[in-house]
Amino acid sequence: MSARAQTLLWVAQRASAALLGVCVLVHLATMIYAVRGGLTAAEILGRTSGNVAWFAFYTVFVLAIAVHVPIGLRAVLAEWAGWRGRGRDPALICLAIFLVYGGMSAVKGVFR
Repeated sequence: MSARAQTLLWVAQRASAALLGVCVLVHLATMIYAVRGGLTAAEILGRTSGNVAWFAFYTVFVLAIAVHVPIGLRAVLAEWAGWRGRGRDPALICLAIFLVYGGMSAVKGVFR
């Protein structure tokens, strides 16, 4: 892999990490606020259903995960498992697609 490609992966990993940090803080703060406010799961879903802002927020969350996890796992597989072969990157692309599909299925379920 070229130095440019390695640099782009590094930047994507760090940018997605920063985005995930913000998303986790917002998610946790919202959940703590909701639970301390005495809201039930049904009431929380009632407030998130149809809310475009929450749909957009969790879509960004899912996309950040789908970028961050495969890049990090790529390094782990190379360093710990010694997997540097041609099959590693296609397998990680499949993982990213799975993460987007599964994550967006959850987001759609909350949005409806």
